[in-house]
Amino acid sequence: MDRRAFLTRASVGGAAAAATAGLAAPAIAQESPTINWRLASSFPKSLDTIYGGAEELSTRLKEATDGKFNIQVFAAGEIVPGLGAIDAAGDGTVESAHSVGYYNWGKDPAFAPGADLPFMLSARAKTAYQYQGGGIELYNEFLDGHNLISFPGGNTGVQMGGWYRKEINTLADMKGLKMRISGLAGRVLEKLGVVPQQIAGGDIYPSLEKGTIDAAEWVGPYDDAKLGFQKVAPFYYYPGFWEGGPTVSFFFAKDKFNELPAAYQSLLRTCSQAVDQNMLAKYDMKNPTALKELYQSGAQLRPFSEEILTAAFDAANEVYAELSATNEPFKKQYEAMLPYRDDWYLYAQTAEYTFDTFMMIQQRNGKLAPAAAEAPAPASN
Repeated sequence: MDRRAFLTRASVGGAAAAATAGLAAPAIAQESPTINWRLASSFPKSLDTIYGGAEELSTRLKEATDGKFNIQVFAAGEIVPGLGAIDAAGDGTVESAHSVGYYNWGKDPAFAPGADLPFMLSARAKTAYQYQGGGIELYNEFLDGHNLISFPGGNTGVQMGGWYRKEINTLADMKGLKMRISGLAGRVLEKLGVVPQQIAGGDIYPSLEKGTIDAAEWVGPYDDAKLGFQKVAPFYYYPGFWEGGPTVSFFFAKDKFNELPAAYQSLLRTCSQAVDQNMLAKYDMKNPTALKELYQSGAQLRPFSEEILTAAFDAANEVYAELSATNEPFKKQYEAMLPYRDDWYLYAQTAEYTFDTFMMIQQRNGKLAPAAAEAPAPASN
């Protein structure tokens, strides 16, 4: 063997081995700084599916960056009250928040469209509008004035219409009804004669029990089952037309977001989207079982009458017209959704609706599973 050639090859091989050793750790961990943020959640730890979304974001970021990007999650009240989480991110108290935009609707109604509006879009349609229809960009255009940037971070799917101490059969039954409901939905129902009440989650049960309020909305079967509302307000109405596809969002202080390396910004968007989809999947898995358990423990399922739904739909349109006349950012976001809403519900009547309807008939006929007959049968109008 040529000694000189051997030494040359050995030197090149040694250099390559050294270079490979230097790349053993993930490139992003080598090139990116250590970041430590705090996140204020609007939710208590007891709401594991919603609150858990922020913890999932934290875990995903930590794993993807080999421990370089860390977000410490604080439940509602640990740093700021739950309803103050968005403002805390905007004013720099914390770097991020996990909340629902309509919690801030009293501060500016334009916060609401990024979360949900009564009679707007289902969770699936909302996802399409946000990611493919420019909804995220339009919401962030508004949030720019509040030092915020936001990405969807969860969805519950269409919620239930709440718990009632007595049956609500007609529009007249809504008059004078004292109901725990807040925000934009409260303003809509107020036009039907309902008296909205602002009550914290922990105070709902005793208020219903004592008759201080007549009704209360919360979330849906899985979360509602934890609070035992069926014991004091057995009539469980559906659908929650004010929350057809409510988006839970991550809000980041924009100045802090802009300071991040581009790779971290991309990770925040990607991990937020993963949490967004996973939360809905969790609710879709947990709600069916929870609804059966509620039914078996005394909940009486009732649909809102067409009379009530129609009156509420008309009232919502009145509210949107009023807000649009005085708030351009609200108007811009609201009107951007309308053409897609029209197209979506035209499309949804075809293959999806027909398939789902046929399968629902099979379920009611007991053909899908032996235990199907034990499930609650939705009441008809």
